[in-house]
Amino acid sequence: MLPQRSIGFMLPSARLVRRLSAGAQKDVLTFALNLSEPKSSWTKEEIRSIYETPLLTLVSAAQAQHRKFHDPTKVQLCTLMNIKSGGCTENCSYCSQSSNNKTDVKAEKLVTVESVKKNALEAKENGSTRFCLGAAWRGMEGRKSAMKRISEMIKTVNDLGLESCVTLGMLDDSHASDLNKAGLSAYNCNIDTSREHYENIVSSRTYDDRLQTIESVRNSGIKVCTGGILGLGESQQDRIGFLSTLSTMQPHPESVPINRLVPVPGTKIVEDLKKSANKKLHIDDIVRTIATARIIMPRSMIRLAAGRYTMKEHEQFICFMAGCNSIFTGKDMLTTPCNGWEEDKNMLARWGMTPLQPFTTTLLRD
Repeated sequence: MLPQRSIGFMLPSARLVRRLSAGAQKDVLTFALNLSEPKSSWTKEEIRSIYETPLLTLVSAAQAQHRKFHDPTKVQLCTLMNIKSGGCTENCSYCSQSSNNKTDVKAEKLVTVESVKKNALEAKENGSTRFCLGAAWRGMEGRKSAMKRISEMIKTVNDLGLESCVTLGMLDDSHASDLNKAGLSAYNCNIDTSREHYENIVSSRTYDDRLQTIESVRNSGIKVCTGGILGLGESQQDRIGFLSTLSTMQPHPESVPINRLVPVPGTKIVEDLKKSANKKLHIDDIVRTIATARIIMPRSMIRLAAGRYTMKEHEQFICFMAGCNSIFTGKDMLTTPCNGWEEDKNMLARWGMTPLQPFTTTLLRD
């Protein structure tokens, strides 16, 4: 009598699982690198596959993608001005300007148009080509006089030959239309993090509120600038979810700012991180996020924004190797420090990179 054999599937060995996983990663990465146009239907599993690629291979692939779509020797310098500080009614746990956090930032009135002109001119003289204006407001509802003055600020920035960008909180279609008529180049509304982690960071404004503002901006014809903050206690899965939201927008955002959290004393996030399972953000987390963003959103400008001053020069260099092609530079980043113009220009010169000229692009083809 023949011995009875068990019927069923044998479990693959751990080595085989790793080999199959590596093959799947290679297939997704190869597919991404062979696209001639951006794709807006990325799945989280595809993004995860790219994100988890061995780091050296991932950075190499991101640089190949970058060189396919952009001139790698050009970088755009952006400068941000705080035009209305403090007193914001939003409860963003990371923000020093929230009235819900106990920081030293005081509520101030909207600055003058002349002050914006002075600062924008200084930025231009130092090589910045995008001048951004940030106001600590929940949104623009009921701010007709402020909208009028901000429209004048936008015209002033444009008249200096600079791209203009503002971040004013939530907008509806009429607000976006007004800003478009004023000649605004881009509007910033960050999604901050993944949809799943967002409720741990903000509760006064929903994730969908932010997406609706982005939709209003896009429909008005203004370029969309949206990204987020790394280091909010998010997991790898959250960073993948964050990238999923951005890369499934149609079209992809023109600008994707990547901020590194600067924990300001008195903000809720400082205490939250003490209890978080993801207390520390590592440089490879930043690099992986940038590299994956470059691969799946090949035409977007990826900007190192707040928190860059905490990074060593070689860490910034790796971020550029991974596909970053813009930085914020100047005096400060709203209420946190910023690398200065001379420091950045000298750094880029050492790397063989040159600042972008006004109203030009790093893209090799439109």
